[in-house]
Amino acid sequence: MIRLSVNINKIATLRNARGGNVPDVQKAAVDCERSGAQGITVHPRPDQRHITYRDVALLRPLVTTELNIEGNPTPDFIRLVIDNHADQVTLVPDEPGQLTSDHGWNTIRYNSQLKQLIHTFHQAGIRTSIFVDPDPEMIKHAFDTGTDRIELYTESYARLFETEAEKAIEPFIRAAETAVAMGIGLNAGHDLSLVNLHYFAKHIPGLLEVSIGHALICDALYLGLENAIQLYRRQLIL
Repeated sequence: MIRLSVNINKIATLRNARGGNVPDVQKAAVDCERSGAQGITVHPRPDQRHITYRDVALLRPLVTTELNIEGNPTPDFIRLVIDNHADQVTLVPDEPGQLTSDHGWNTIRYNSQLKQLIHTFHQAGIRTSIFVDPDPEMIKHAFDTGTDRIELYTESYARLFETEAEKAIEPFIRAAETAVAMGIGLNAGHDLSLVNLHYFAKHIPGLLEVSIGHALICDALYLGLENAIQLYRRQLIL
């Protein structure tokens, strides 16, 4: 079964636009799980413009499925992940102030740094994942870091899917085959939607988990949160 982890950053963005606690981020996480989400993803950024560090601390005792904390591994982020006993940490090479994630790690250049980070998280009993582009060479070097999983950055697939689906999926199949051959667990995320998710899941061997936020929360505005989550779950039935 491919698991669906719901990224609730956009809930926090809406709350922060007005101040106060509406919508309630913690209640949203509980409602997502009640509606069928098999994990909750948060991506706190240094400026805390959506999910805040306080949110993470409040969410930890409420999330009963899996808490996946994504982000750039600054010292503050590392402490946040360890202090809140994340079930999974996804390391993302974001720049300060970056609007959204737009590239994966260069696992050759940063191999030593990633290896040290992963050792730190493993000592705390936290599963690790590295955000990477669909490049077999980057995946081979990700293996050297000792990471448990990689997360394929799927924006290029989503951008090309509606006009050239076969061309869009091809590099991701090669990347997934490399990961499977090396025994690395496989996650995916970024711009996956009701339009392109089933095709992706059907063609990618070894896919364990997808993390979806923006598209799912947008769909929930029209369909309702529970209905949207159930529709996304159905796309993962192969």
